[in-house]
Amino acid sequence: MHESLVIIAYLVAAVLFILSLGGLSKQTTAGRGNLMGMIGMGLALLTAVLSDQVALYSWLIAAMIPAAIIGAVFAARVQMTQMPQLVALLHSFVGAAAVLVGFASFVDHDPELVGSELSVHLIEIFIGIGVGSITFTGSIIACLKLNGNLSGTPLMLPARHLLNLIILGATAALGAWFVIDHELSTGITILIIATVLTGILGIHMVMAIGGADMPVVVSMLNSYSGWAAAAAGFMLGNDLLIITGALVGSSGAILSYIMCKGMNRSFISVILGGFGTDGGGGPAATYDGDVIPIEADATTELLENAKRVVIIPGYGMAVAQAQHALAEVVRKLVAKGIEVRFAIHPVAGRLPGHMNVLLAEANVPYDIVLEMDEINDDLPDTDVALVIGANDIVNPSAETDPNSPIAGMPVLQVWKSGQAIVMKRGMASGYAGVDNPLFFNENTAMLFGDAKDNIDKINAALQS
Repeated sequence: MHESLVIIAYLVAAVLFILSLGGLSKQTTAGRGNLMGMIGMGLALLTAVLSDQVALYSWLIAAMIPAAIIGAVFAARVQMTQMPQLVALLHSFVGAAAVLVGFASFVDHDPELVGSELSVHLIEIFIGIGVGSITFTGSIIACLKLNGNLSGTPLMLPARHLLNLIILGATAALGAWFVIDHELSTGITILIIATVLTGILGIHMVMAIGGADMPVVVSMLNSYSGWAAAAAGFMLGNDLLIITGALVGSSGAILSYIMCKGMNRSFISVILGGFGTDGGGGPAATYDGDVIPIEADATTELLENAKRVVIIPGYGMAVAQAQHALAEVVRKLVAKGIEVRFAIHPVAGRLPGHMNVLLAEANVPYDIVLEMDEINDDLPDTDVALVIGANDIVNPSAETDPNSPIAGMPVLQVWKSGQAIVMKRGMASGYAGVDNPLFFNENTAMLFGDAKDNIDKINAALQS
């Protein structure tokens, strides 16, 4: 393919990626945004394959076919509850690719690069490998935490921030050495040491982050993977990779900032790996008392007699796959003249937008799905707040206990509603491992059991 056609194709793909991001900003246009992104990626991939930079098609096909099969199998089999760890795993692939591209670019760099141009290229290689290694190991740890293979409890090593600074300082020193002495054997040795150091940094940063903060970690790693892709673009001289990587990196960083703001956390502490672990001056409060149990029939009666109902979904709804049955309940309540709305916390579930995707999958109307800031003030005027599989995002201790791990995090104030009904399998704490005093409130009733089974019972009772 002629070089001018490659440039045009890459430009069209870049525009499609930008339009894709614009479409994904709204639920009503998300499907179109995904379609534009897929078309753009297909065009970019086809252009790269047909460009003059590719010669060994047999090797390329041998790599692409198994990868495509693995990707298709993963996409077909993954459950929505497993989507967060899959996203984290895919981020690790981008990081690994940046590391491999970095080593390849150093071993087989353009011999015509000399002087300052060579120095810039070496800096690109070193940064790309460092960011890629952090992304790779950090994403693997995030995937293992989300999948339950590792504990969600933060790993608090003594002087952990000092340890991070030492690793960063050593890495920076290695980078300077690499630019000065880039003879092949010395350079490879330096790059291997830097890869190991930044890999350890990625592990330590994510291990130090508490389980309740993993949605922000996934978003943060998404940003890292974008910058790793941009670094690979600089190393390969590929403008599209640079543009795409910058789009992903900046959008991931903005999303992380928005989520941190929604949780009253510091974005800087996320980068330093201390997110959500700056505890207060003493132990978090524990709560005990008698809960008020309720059955599905009584819950149905409360819902039918209400004028305003707000539903707060959480990860438990995703685990139970209850969104379709819930959508049917909502349709029946609305048909009875009851105002029903959903309240979505910024970090509900274990992935940004997790609950929105589930509700869209069940064809819940977009106009009744509201963000926390849009609906929190309406909760005092709500007759029934139905909490389905959520815990930390409705925990009053975030506002009342300064020593709580979630202290200062804005939460949905369901305790201000006329009646709160919480669907849970049992009294276990949420992902943050924090007791929830909401369960013992006088206006809170606990509907124990599988969320899907209970919603099916409510659905059946509404038919009679």
